[in-house]
Amino acid sequence: MTMTPQQVQKHVMDYLDATECQIIEKSPVHVTVKLSPRADQMLTDRPYYWSFVERTGAEPQTLSFTFVFDPEKYDAATAPAPRGGAGLSAAGVSSASGGSGSPVNPLPSGGGAAAGQGPNAAGGFGGLPGVNPGAGAGNNPVASAGGAAAAASGGIGNAAANAGPNDGILARYFGVAPLLPRLGPGLIRREDITYGSRRLRQIWSAAQTEGKCLYLFEAPGNLQRMTLLSAAYEPWLAVCFKVELSCDLKREELHFVGVSLLTGEVKENFGSLLEPLELTPRLPENVHIQPYEISLASGAGLLERHILSRLSGQDYSWAEAARRRLQGELDIIDAYYGELLKETDEDKRAAAEEQHAGRRKETIWQYEPNISVSPVIYGLFHLRKP
Repeated sequence: MTMTPQQVQKHVMDYLDATECQIIEKSPVHVTVKLSPRADQMLTDRPYYWSFVERTGAEPQTLSFTFVFDPEKYDAATAPAPRGGAGLSAAGVSSASGGSGSPVNPLPSGGGAAAGQGPNAAGGFGGLPGVNPGAGAGNNPVASAGGAAAAASGGIGNAAANAGPNDGILARYFGVAPLLPRLGPGLIRREDITYGSRRLRQIWSAAQTEGKCLYLFEAPGNLQRMTLLSAAYEPWLAVCFKVELSCDLKREELHFVGVSLLTGEVKENFGSLLEPLELTPRLPENVHIQPYEISLASGAGLLERHILSRLSGQDYSWAEAARRRLQGELDIIDAYYGELLKETDEDKRAAAEEQHAGRRKETIWQYEPNISVSPVIYGLFHLRKP
């Protein structure tokens, strides 16, 4: 089983919308989001920070992420364009010459910025203020080469003054100290989310933890709000059971079953009943919930008995085949350790017995047929009575 980047993006976006995260930027291959406090506590693993926020009442500063769902397309779209140095210079010269299109001699015979012939006369190079490549040396690049060298030799002090901590005099004696990484809420960190990634598993785990128990109502629509009579809602207890059939192979099944707390009716594939409905966590207007005739404990017992009766009617030939394979593996282990258990040395015989018991235990754990049933999602659903 695998998932496309679009399916992964839908799962992540559903979680971000459900936790009320702030979407900063979104494209078909990525999303930049500022996490809500609820999502930050579930995804960022900062228990000490959130305990500090709870104790002091400080304003929480959540983290921001760029979640990339298709790294190849995202890298291709955000790759920096190649620098067009020659084209920029040509454009600058054309702008400085007034845009007449006439050829410009790159090595003029004389003149300088004071004579108004250099790019500085126009207030900057190519119309860009603050750039003065020809000051003090005229327009001649050959003449300006000496000035540039002198400026380079004379500007060492300025470079040293503006240098970072790794270029100072302390670095000569104590070595270069690496800069600390920038952390905190102001940093937007990138994470690639693909099928099987750690972050996607973490989001699924958070969604399963927070969405394990549901309490929802069917949205009645605008017509019901305007009517005089209140609509009757029927309560349903629904459980999604995960059935694991395991031996040396494994199969998982999901059974979403619901029981009416009014009549005791059990409905298979309860998710198909909920799929076309619009559900809301708040009690709608102009509706009422009928009182329960069956308690929650009795309803849960009905669902358990129903799923067990359904499992009892399945074909278990796979379990018989697994037991035959188990017996074959145990026979091989017993034959291998048969001679070792006849060792006269007590220490060697004790070590062989321990290894023999351990191998049998591992093989039984691997091949023994096993069926386990566990609830994944459960909840109360109040639906309009037909």
